This record gives sequence, structure tokens and C-alpha cells, in this order.
Amino acid sequence: MTDRPAPAVLPSSLRAPLGLIAALAALVVVVIGILYAGDGEPGAVDRWIIRPTADSVRPPWRYVALAMDFLGEPAGSSMLVVAVVTGCLLRRRPRAAAFVVAGVGITVVAATLLKYLVGRTIHGDDNLSYPSGHTAFATALALVLALLATGRLGLGRTAGALLVLAAALVAGAAMGWAQVALGAHYPTDVLGGWCTALAVIPATAWLVDRAADAGRRERR
Repeated sequence: MTDRPAPAVLPSSLRAPLGLIAALAALVVVVIGILYAGDGEPGAVDRWIIRPTADSVRPPWRYVALAMDFLGEPAGSSMLVVAVVTGCLLRRRPRAAAFVVAGVGITVVAATLLKYLVGRTIHGDDNLSYPSGHTAFATALALVLALLATGRLGLGRTAGALLVLAAALVAGAAMGWAQVALGAHYPTDVLGGWCTALAVIPATAWLVDRAADAGRRERR
């Protein structure tokens, strides 16, 4: 019986483009963090966007925003992650399951640490806001699923990159809209959360592949 290697969670065709995107995203996170470090007020871009939307959305769209917000809370996000991990294990893809847990987990931890490092607040000194953890989580989960789908479908560089970026954009925009509409975050917080996921997920995928391949070589 041959020891067939599990499919990589970061397709080789996407390593270079996603690596570049991750570097640029990390730069955006740092720049916005420096600009708004210790601040408690919206910036000029935030004021331009936030006036007609912040905490002013009305039913039925408010219910949609609240539902999106729940999916980013510990209970909702845990249910989503457990469901995806269970699906990976049922399909006998432990590397994919590990990637889901590591990718989402590291992204959320990174966003949380950045909140304390940057110290930006909204609605009072106790409400750390940059970057948006909800947006980081939603974008991270979408990126993970898109990368797994890219490998599963055998998509090339162009099609794979389009799928991954489209998934990140849709998930980030949906959760970001909910956070701004409910007044939980400034728009620049949302951008920071989106870029946090874009920076973390490709690096995590590469590390998971390296660790899994190293473990496989040791078992030979």
C-alpha cells in the first residue's frame, strides 16, 4: 500500500501571488495601525462612510446584520469551524482540518493581539476596535474554504486566485457592512481585519504544508 501524500492546502500555483498579497496586506495593517494608534475617534475616511450607516440600519436589514454579527461571535464562529472541520475529517482530509483550525485560530489571535497593541477604541476606552475581529474571522474562513476548493478542483493560477480573492472580498464585505451598520467598528477597522486575514492565511497554509510534509517524511 503506497503512502500517497495529502493534497497541499496552498496550491503551488498560488504561492507567489498570495505571498505578494499577504505582504501588501500586512503593510496596510501596520500603516493603519500606526495612523490610529491610541485614537478614539473616526478618521476622515470613516466619517465619510459612517454618517449614513452607523447604527442606523433598519429592519429587515438590521436582522441580517445581527445574524452576521452572531456568526463572528464565539458561539457562532465555533459552530462554523466545527462544521467545516467535521466535513474535512469525514472526507479523510486531516491536513485540511488542521489548516481550518490553525488558519482561523491564528487570524483571530493576531487580530486580538493587534487590538491591544494599537489601542484604538470606539464608544469608550474599553471597546478596542482595530482591527475588526469579526471581519478577520469571516475573511479567514472564506479564504480557507476557497483554498481548499481550489486544490480540490485543480484550478490553475488565474482561476484559483480569482476564486480566493472573490471569496475574501464577499465575506469581508458582508461582515464588514454588518459591523459598520451596527456601529461596532469604524470602516478602517474593517479594512484592517480584512487585511489581517489576507496576511495570515497564506503564511499559515504554507506552514501547515511544511509541517505535514515533514511529518510524512519522518514516518517513512
